[in-house]
Amino acid sequence: MKASRYAAPALALAILAAGCGSASRPAQAPGSSAVPLSLTTAVTGPGATWAAVPMGATSGADQFWQLFMLPASSSQWSLQTPPDIATNGALILAGQAGQGIIVGERPSLYLTFSAITTTRNGGNDWATLPPASGLADVPDALAAAPDGHLIALGGNQQVTVTGPGGGWATLTTRHALAATPAARSCALTGLTAAAYTPAGSPVLAGTCGRAGTAGVFAYAGGRWHQAGPGLPASLARQPVQVLRLSRTASGDVALLQAGTGPSASLLAAWTSDGQQWRLSPAFRLGAAHPVSVSFGSSGATAVVLSGHRGETLAGPGASSWQALPPLPSGRTVTLALPAAGTTDALTVDGSSLTAWRLAPGSATWDRTQTIKVPIQYGSSD
Repeated sequence: MKASRYAAPALALAILAAGCGSASRPAQAPGSSAVPLSLTTAVTGPGATWAAVPMGATSGADQFWQLFMLPASSSQWSLQTPPDIATNGALILAGQAGQGIIVGERPSLYLTFSAITTTRNGGNDWATLPPASGLADVPDALAAAPDGHLIALGGNQQVTVTGPGGGWATLTTRHALAATPAARSCALTGLTAAAYTPAGSPVLAGTCGRAGTAGVFAYAGGRWHQAGPGLPASLARQPVQVLRLSRTASGDVALLQAGTGPSASLLAAWTSDGQQWRLSPAFRLGAAHPVSVSFGSSGATAVVLSGHRGETLAGPGASSWQALPPLPSGRTVTLALPAAGTTDALTVDGSSLTAWRLAPGSATWDRTQTIKVPIQYGSSD
């Protein structure tokens, strides 16, 4: 099993690098008001869809995160968890061209750093990249620029980027960014995502203390400037948090939560140039909250909601959110958007993953396959 056979080597490496202290789970970004998103997610690129899900035990040393890949124009997922990294602490995905993906491992157990590995050919070959400081507990803690450079958001709210030699260098911190003119006007309280603009400039997102402001900041010309979407007057008095910010094949897409409690709403926002944004209609959450979020290659958005519900948005220009049929039963449900109008749901029961497909115009989920993962319980001890 890919998840267990490499746990011991990675654990030994962590002890050598960082001593025997246990890595604690990073706190959520300061000032966060929304319920934290699960790290279960899926990302669709030009050649494949990738999904990261937790399997095995519900938590602890016997929970192993697995990586699955669905080639374009296919209905069959395959297990593609990268070798030689431990996966107890969750996998962070950063999309690449073709069938490529970059995978970051969150700290767990004795690991205090994040191993980074990448494939360009659908998991047939993997290459190890320089490890990063412990990635933050958010889905967009790692991102890749068009030229291959990486940006990482750490659990300590430090932002690092890779340089020409491949090593990591500090770009900024939450505290330093909050002191800049761009972020002072929003009263930045915490960072929630790191990404790149379509042109390759670093971009960070977070939570603003000033109501009605979407905290998105791009770095260009040696300084930070506000780059977030302007919000409608109806949200001027609402606190806004950027839940997701990710680069897709067609540009950047963000998911915002405006407001708190029963009056909270979700909005998606898209940009193809990092400057002009298109906003979706608002979706009123009511008693629900978002559990996990996935994006398609064109900026389509899928949200798993509490209460075993799901909503999708077709992409830029979509006039309304679309409610999905009740989601298939499972301990964990992850939505994926492999093609326009098509939605896959991945459900987990212990070491078994079941894939379901909702075809365009259909009102029912069709089970397409079941994958048994041979998890070796106790292999992380």
